Amino acid sequence: MKRERWGSKLGIILAVAGSAIGLGNFLRFPVQAARNGGGAFMIPYFVALFLMGIPLMWIEWTIGRFGGGFGHGTAPGIFHTLWQKNRFIKYFGVIGIFGPIVIFIYYIYIESWLLGYSFFSITGRYAGIVDKTGMVSFLRGYQGIVKNEFFSGIITAYIFFLITFALNILIVLFGIKRGIERVCRIAFPTLFILALVIMVRTFTLHSPFDISWTPYNGLGFLWNPDFCALKDARVWLAAAGQIFFTLSVGIGVILTYASYLTKNDDVLLSGLTAASTNEIAEVILGGSIVIPAAYVFFGPYGISEVAQQGAFDLGFVTMPLILKTLPVGMFFAFLWFLLLFLAGITSSISLAQPAIAFLEDEFNISKRKAVTIFAVVCFILSHISIIFLSKGAVDELDFWGGTFALVVFATVETILFAWIFGIDKAWEEMHSGSDIQIPLIYKFIIRYITPLFLLFILAFWTYQQAIPTLMLKGIPEENIPVVIFTRITLLLLFLIICFLVKKAWEKKKV
Repeated sequence: MKRERWGSKLGIILAVAGSAIGLGNFLRFPVQAARNGGGAFMIPYFVALFLMGIPLMWIEWTIGRFGGGFGHGTAPGIFHTLWQKNRFIKYFGVIGIFGPIVIFIYYIYIESWLLGYSFFSITGRYAGIVDKTGMVSFLRGYQGIVKNEFFSGIITAYIFFLITFALNILIVLFGIKRGIERVCRIAFPTLFILALVIMVRTFTLHSPFDISWTPYNGLGFLWNPDFCALKDARVWLAAAGQIFFTLSVGIGVILTYASYLTKNDDVLLSGLTAASTNEIAEVILGGSIVIPAAYVFFGPYGISEVAQQGAFDLGFVTMPLILKTLPVGMFFAFLWFLLLFLAGITSSISLAQPAIAFLEDEFNISKRKAVTIFAVVCFILSHISIIFLSKGAVDELDFWGGTFALVVFATVETILFAWIFGIDKAWEEMHSGSDIQIPLIYKFIIRYITPLFLLFILAFWTYQQAIPTLMLKGIPEENIPVVIFTRITLLLLFLIICFLVKKAWEKKKV
């Protein structure tokens, strides 16, 4: 079966950038910066970007294209092409299929909230709510956590989940060129235009409480550096974690996208362009909307409390309250949620592709059959986050799929690329078909600095988060049964993927 190809160089860049640009750019980044030293946070942020983020971006583009030349579109096959003498290395690549599935099954539900809130904004469903307590009640009612005057159950949220899930499946069913690339060509420019419109409107806001509460002072709150924060190792880990989230490295998605390139496609310039586009969206646009807007309405004292909120409350509670106070405010609220929904869907369709590509490439089945299998499995698994949302299931899925798996996968692929495949051969492969020559210092960085950086993060995160998480520390007693059930489900999913990888290789030997 002939493998698909991207329609253009712009298409793959927009798809990878779309995968990277998600809720983290507009919600997680400003919160992380505000919590971790403001402008000082950008020092470890850019250190992590140049020593880990960009090298990982280049590594994943390169080995994805390399593995695609052998007919492999996912990490198990790609890892095996890099180290053909080791028959076990393909099982490390299982993480590159497992991680995206785990993220997809909770991300898709959160993404559906954005579609729902877009509808609620344009129809004025929450227009009468005047305070934070009311908006929190509206959100909890929509999520089905409580029954109140706004919602009598989860049925409304479930309808929007079904629509969002079906839309994602329909896009990936159309394939790389006619589905993912076409959607990203439309969604990505629209997303940027919406962000610019909202950013410009933010900087025309005037506080109804104090004339000194301006958006520009809000920028000062976000970017004035607290250099004392640099002494805290957690700030450096937070910055490194943000780079992981924002560039979508360590997931396995970029490997799959790059596998549809040809040998002469430029991976260095394309990877750098995708990373730069993401940084513009995050640092310039993401950093210029939420915190400055909140500062206008909450001032220098209230903004500290706002910055400590979780990203969900910031996006679904604080921002709707702020925007609805403006002239035609519900329309701007609609633009806000539409912006986040477009950012979400370009990310979620990328999460679907590794599993689909694995089934297509390794079992030689049709796109329709591969998508159907993926859809059925993920539809069932998505109900973990829907049913057990208030019981810690999403946090559990996010830790194993969206945190721990990312760091382990990135560490393995970097060592495999720089040390097993060999840095000289890797350097030559990176520059094959390239229009640019990256500085020679990156040869040293990719071989030594990036793997050491990742090993440090892996060790520290294991000590700081994995061990307490495994021991069920900090988990409310009433949530423990759900957490154990979720872990057993994830373990079974991981073992099933391992079994499928084994069967795929046995089939190839016959």
